[in-house]
Amino acid sequence: MLGLIKKDLLIIKNNIKFAIIFIVVFVCFTEQSSELLYFVPIFLSTMLFISTFSYDDYNKWDAYACTLPQGKKSVVKAKYLASLLLTLMAVLITLILGFIIGAINKNFDAKEMLEIISGVVVAIVLLQSIMFPLMYKYGVEKGRIGIFLGVFGMSGLIGFLFKYLNIKIPNNVIQTFNDYWFIILPIIVILMILVSYNISKKIYLKKEF
Repeated sequence: MLGLIKKDLLIIKNNIKFAIIFIVVFVCFTEQSSELLYFVPIFLSTMLFISTFSYDDYNKWDAYACTLPQGKKSVVKAKYLASLLLTLMAVLITLILGFIIGAINKNFDAKEMLEIISGVVVAIVLLQSIMFPLMYKYGVEKGRIGIFLGVFGMSGLIGFLFKYLNIKIPNNVIQTFNDYWFIILPIIVILMILVSYNISKKIYLKKEF
């Protein structure tokens, strides 16, 4: 299991320099807009991790991995754990950069930073939770197309429902979320990961390589 996780992280290592340069340049141009900074490292980590699926496909990795003990189950589990680990690393980097830039600009707001980062993590985990099963089912390229079509379609549907059907969220629900977001969001993230993992595992176990 650790070897499989390490394999994915080593693949990403080749692109780490590019990611660091991109983040440094981005920070230089947006030092007055820390809200954008809270988004970029976490999103970039997800885009880098998607490259591991392409690498596996190109090198026919799955055919070999299936011969390992608990091969198919271990491959899917390791993929999710590696993705989660990379996301946590990106969050840590974002927190450090947020503290540094906030201290330099003397406008640091810890509560705002944590709220924004938490929202970004939920959005990224939702993206991964939808994307991973699609890529296991249809392959990397078709999975990417499907996720972008799905995201735009879902955004359009939600916008339509709220705008034209006059759907409103009750105030007590909003207040409860504002008071307990630090409990609600981790529960949502865990549930999304578990549901996505089980779907991916079922898809992967049925595939022949």
